[in-house]
Amino acid sequence: MYPNLKLQLWKTGTRQNRLAKMLEVDESVLSKIINGFRQPSNELRVRTAELLQCDPAWLFEPEAPFGEAPESRQGVRVPRKMPME
Repeated sequence: MYPNLKLQLWKTGTRQNRLAKMLEVDESVLSKIINGFRQPSNELRVRTAELLQCDPAWLFEPEAPFGEAPESRQGVRVPRKMPME
C-alpha cells in the first residue's frame, strides 16, 4: 500500500477516478496500485508525481509491514514499561 499517495490525494482534493482519467488508466488499475496489489511502472510513477506535485520516491514509498517501524523511524527508541516486581 502507498499511504503517501493516499495522503497526497486527500491533501490536493483529487479523487481517484479523476486521477485515473488524467493518467489515462482504468480506475480499477489505479485502485490496485494505491492499495498495493499492483506495481506502477516508472513512467506512471513520474506522471502521477508530476500531477500531484510531489517527489515520486516519497509518493510511492511502501507502507512498512505490520510490526516493523518505517525506515525513517528506525533507530528511534521507544521506552519499554518496567516489569512489575
